[in-house]
Amino acid sequence: MAKRSIVPFGPQHPVLPEPVHLDLILEDETVVGAVPNIGFVHRGLEKLVETKDFKEYVYIAERVCGICSCGHGMGYCESVEHIMGIDIPERAKYLRTIWIEMSRVHSHLLWLGLLADAMGFESLFMESWRLREKILDMFDMTTGGRIIFSVNCIGGVLKDMDKTMLDSLDATIRQMEKDFAVIEETFLGEYTVHSRLKGLGVLEPGQAVLAGAVGPMLRASGIPYDARLLGYGAYPHLDVKPIVRTEGDSYARCEVRLAEIRQSFALIRQAIGQIPDGAISVPVKGFPKGEYFMRIEQPRGEAIYYVKGNGTKFIDRFRLRTPTTSNIPPMLDMLKGCQLADVPLLILTIDPCISCTER
Repeated sequence: MAKRSIVPFGPQHPVLPEPVHLDLILEDETVVGAVPNIGFVHRGLEKLVETKDFKEYVYIAERVCGICSCGHGMGYCESVEHIMGIDIPERAKYLRTIWIEMSRVHSHLLWLGLLADAMGFESLFMESWRLREKILDMFDMTTGGRIIFSVNCIGGVLKDMDKTMLDSLDATIRQMEKDFAVIEETFLGEYTVHSRLKGLGVLEPGQAVLAGAVGPMLRASGIPYDARLLGYGAYPHLDVKPIVRTEGDSYARCEVRLAEIRQSFALIRQAIGQIPDGAISVPVKGFPKGEYFMRIEQPRGEAIYYVKGNGTKFIDRFRLRTPTTSNIPPMLDMLKGCQLADVPLLILTIDPCISCTER
């Protein structure tokens, strides 16, 4: 009979940049179970609705996570705008959409670099992050920030992009598409990548739905669900189609994210070509009274925002369910049956964000 033991994994680990702790139950070198333990970076951000008024809280929502900051600000703002019956200008919707798709490219390139580094591909890590720098430079040019932008506000956005900025962004995206094609071909065609990721951490479609998987993790198992199809922002006017693979393994999850980078390039260029002229915000009068439930597609998957207002400047409740919160249960299922040496890579293929998870 195989010897059973419990091995602690994390919260600090050489190839895992997120502070998550797992108690791995092993039989020899095979994982037969895993018990998660989070809470290492909890900051109590949701409780700050009691001390920050509903307009100021936009800046708190953005700081739930740096990589997903634009989406968190957008999700909170749109929730409040629905409660107050505010219809923001079409140009503001396009600007929000351009910035959140740029954030998707930023997030996926960051993930690709971390995964490449975990596999020992230092040059691929450098190339991924070199390409990511171009997006960060575009953020800097259009918003004044590289990670936290603070451009979303109740009623629209705070900053506009003139024609020079839009033309520069379009040219940068076209060059990035060419550079990214080389990175994608190198990564997906590499023998070591195939041997380390194909057949690892298979998540069947029924299991993915039952465990609550979202985002690339869900779509890599053959489920064509993408919250962008719900029609917020400028997405009703853009050509959005879910990127789906059917294998459900770690390699398929990588394929989905890489294909989503290419899709985001196309959506940004499409939005630049269609963006209308006009105002970028509308005046906001009164206070939110009521509640609203909002879903958006963050880079890691569907995020859910709930806002409840009581008619004063301080809202009663802000609740956020992030993609990693949903993806941890199916990740635990995927770990069963893998080898101990494969645990870091398997965790990285879900692209965890513990900062988002622990508000």
